Amino acid sequence: MIRESAKPVIETYAYARAGFLGNPSDGYFGKTIAFSVRNFRARVILYPSARLEIKLAKADLPIFENLEELYSVTRWRGYYGGIRIIQALMVRFLDFCRDHRIELPDRNFTIEYESNIPQRLGLGGSSAIITAALRALMQYYDVIIPPEIQANVVLETETRELGVPAGLQDRVIQAFEGLVYMDFAKDLLDARGYGEYQRLDPGLLPNVYLAYRTSLSEGTEVFHSDLKSRWLRGDPEVVEAMRTWAGYAEEGRECLLRRDYRRLNELINANFDLRTRLYDVGKGNLEMVQAARAVGATAKFAGSGGAIVGTYEDDAMFERLTGALAPLGVAVIRPRVTQ
Repeated sequence: MIRESAKPVIETYAYARAGFLGNPSDGYFGKTIAFSVRNFRARVILYPSARLEIKLAKADLPIFENLEELYSVTRWRGYYGGIRIIQALMVRFLDFCRDHRIELPDRNFTIEYESNIPQRLGLGGSSAIITAALRALMQYYDVIIPPEIQANVVLETETRELGVPAGLQDRVIQAFEGLVYMDFAKDLLDARGYGEYQRLDPGLLPNVYLAYRTSLSEGTEVFHSDLKSRWLRGDPEVVEAMRTWAGYAEEGRECLLRRDYRRLNELINANFDLRTRLYDVGKGNLEMVQAARAVGATAKFAGSGGAIVGTYEDDAMFERLTGALAPLGVAVIRPRVTQ
């Protein structure tokens, strides 16, 4: 838990996210639709102090009850906590301010964080911590950064500072929140450094669910490393797949605006099916999708694996969905999506 501290205190949040359509084309000049999931959040507290200090969260403490706990925590969270990503953000933030001739006052602070976002399941856990920390730094130093540029700063923290392969989608939806359609056309990115981001009314969404299986926890680099190398080589199958995924997102936006949920459901399933033709999605991921579809729901990856997102007809189907996924150790929630 974050300890109590004297005022003044800055408190900021950022939320988990789910890729609804088009992913993973966001890292390949594609188009996507994503929504924020307010059921899970990263929280940052920042307050003045004599020295600059990043407080250790529980996830950063190398203290365990026994070897079994060390094993399970490591498999769940990976080998790194939040300290390195917050430190990387501070370096990136200072570079950004220097590049834009923003002079920061010489005053120190202590920053603390906590997060209940399931880690390493493609729900944007790391980028949420960075986004919340960036918001706190902006408030503390009275620096205004537009949301489309905030997304770039967060992405560069991970790619430039930490060497983690990633795309803009997670960072854009966490900067804008709600439901967003994103166009990452190369000409836009080359000309101004960011894409075209359109907020959509979350009320346009049909009944959506999010399901995640913690035993499948793995980093986004596991999926993206091979795909990126194939794309850079100009692999025709991968290049065409990126165009197709982008087309699913573009058509999906029109389906939402028309409330054509029948066709939207087809696109959601097709998004995942295309992935299975590119690489082995793994038995655990596949059985999640198959179990969801067996009760009539749609299903696709929410990110790079370990979590799925889709649509369902009514409460009765949601109950069947929950019942079908429970034996697999899969939690199912109705995501809270608000602007």
